[in-house]
Amino acid sequence: MLETRLATVADAVLIAAHRRAMFAAMGSTPASVLDAMTRNFEPWVARMIAEGKYTGWITQEDGRPIASAGLLVLDWPPHPLDLAGEHRGYLLNVFVDPEFRRRGLAHALVDRCLTEAHRRGLRVVALHSSDAARSIYEALGFRATNEMFYVEQVEG
Repeated sequence: MLETRLATVADAVLIAAHRRAMFAAMGSTPASVLDAMTRNFEPWVARMIAEGKYTGWITQEDGRPIASAGLLVLDWPPHPLDLAGEHRGYLLNVFVDPEFRRRGLAHALVDRCLTEAHRRGLRVVALHSSDAARSIYEALGFRATNEMFYVEQVEG
């Protein structure tokens, strides 16, 4: 039987493992980079959960975790999309175990994240999507934007 529950600090290891698997499935990041990211992410997400900045959900089948997603609350200045808001949401770590995909689990988890964003008064929620998941987000009302990134290059 499927059950979805709130994530706790004790779930940091699982959330980190799901995050690693999510990036690994996209196929463009070396395992050594994913390992380092996971080591650093685990204590970070535990701290964010403890501080109430990250709210996550884990879907289980008969006690086995098969999917998860999270909503991170970010400080953000008033913006044309939210004239008076001081925060926005960031949706992250949406992961479904491959054998459970195409059953609506990601959609249901993202819907929980959006419900939580609404509960918190967050009018803007952003995310970064893989090509494979884009249709899920578009069906929920997300749209592409003009966001760009600058990433400092580290030699090593």
